[in-house]
Amino acid sequence: MRTSPHPITDARCTVISNEAAHERYRHLVVQAPAPMLEVRPGQFFNLLCPPADTLTPFLRRPLSVYLREPSQGRLHFLYKIAGKGTQALARLQPGATLDIFGPLGRGFWLQPTWRTLLVVARGVGLATLAALAQAAHEQGRRVVAVCSARSPQDAVGLDAFRQVAEVYEISDSMGTAAMPAVETLLRHIIDKQNVDALFTCGSNRLLRLMQQLGSAYNLPGQVALEAHMACGLGLCHGCVRPFMHNGRQVYRRVCTEGPVFDLQEAIAWKI
Repeated sequence: MRTSPHPITDARCTVISNEAAHERYRHLVVQAPAPMLEVRPGQFFNLLCPPADTLTPFLRRPLSVYLREPSQGRLHFLYKIAGKGTQALARLQPGATLDIFGPLGRGFWLQPTWRTLLVVARGVGLATLAALAQAAHEQGRRVVAVCSARSPQDAVGLDAFRQVAEVYEISDSMGTAAMPAVETLLRHIIDKQNVDALFTCGSNRLLRLMQQLGSAYNLPGQVALEAHMACGLGLCHGCVRPFMHNGRQVYRRVCTEGPVFDLQEAIAWKI
């Protein structure tokens, strides 16, 4: 059974930069203690957002790691400005301190025989899979990345992928992100590039498509799931969702038994 491999640390980290990556996304870089730098791709941290006007956020915000720089002692996060908490987070200036708790959850695991990985992500899922692509590249593996967004301008984090992977960009605005077109592209990649394993994050439609392709080609895979989390420790059971395991439906906590799961066991939400 997979376990969380590193101790959980609670630390006040110094903000190095907190810049706009897009009109709705920001790129946060913090100085972090050594134990936090051992985070695995797919794991996440809980960030305590600063007070916003008269509101003091009580629940932390879970963010997966976008990139890490162990030699500099730095962690990178990409986050979407969605509410009062992340609005306050976006106002943090360099030199400010931020209470961060983690790493939490179970991340991606790579078998030694997997030499070529196909990663397919959309939206904020790009940040989660960028960390996986970076780690796989450092291990000498080959990565092919399909990055999906509403428009090319919405595809945040592509620079990180371009440094470590062969990148295909698709978008709604260009007419290349429709599922039939995506399936054709993915089948072409699998057929031509000797793909060993599949990885996805950020889209229910992509999850279902990757499950179909995994079954058709008999390829293993993993998915990083998103969920509303209150505690991040498995205590509140606020992130429980159903899975299929050995032919029966079971319920698991995304924060502790995930957020990374076997591709075929995940059940996509009906939309």
